[in-house]
Amino acid sequence: QLLGTLRNPAWLCFAWIGVNLGVGLVSTPARFATPGVSRELAIAVGREVFTALNRVELALLVGLLVLIRTSGLARRYSLFGAALALIVIIQSAWLLPDLSARSDMIVVGETPPESAVHAIYGALEIMKLGLLLWLGLAALAPTGNSASGRG
Repeated sequence: QLLGTLRNPAWLCFAWIGVNLGVGLVSTPARFATPGVSRELAIAVGREVFTALNRVELALLVGLLVLIRTSGLARRYSLFGAALALIVIIQSAWLLPDLSARSDMIVVGETPPESAVHAIYGALEIMKLGLLLWLGLAALAPTGNSASGRG
């Protein structure tokens, strides 16, 4: 019973959602609301936090893809795993490096040029959370909760 539960990808989806919400809705606003912390310092700390978050997300992605494959649910959920992988790769390889370069400019007092990168990152983050929520709930549904793939 416990092994079947651990093989179900739902728990990892919900853990991943919690990590992202903790950083996005708790940590980020707290940095900017802390008395005595300059905008530049909050941005520099944020860059480090999001770099660490990205590493955690890469590990969560690998774990989730392994769970999808080994849970017997691969036929149902591989497309969603692939979509999550694409989002994380786009964020890792393109958006985060660009956002990091922009934050470096702000930290040294420069004004970065206009860019849609932050909005694109945010939109992909919402899509990622939606996919994780859907996958987690679907994997718990009576037709998708069997780790043997019979359900």
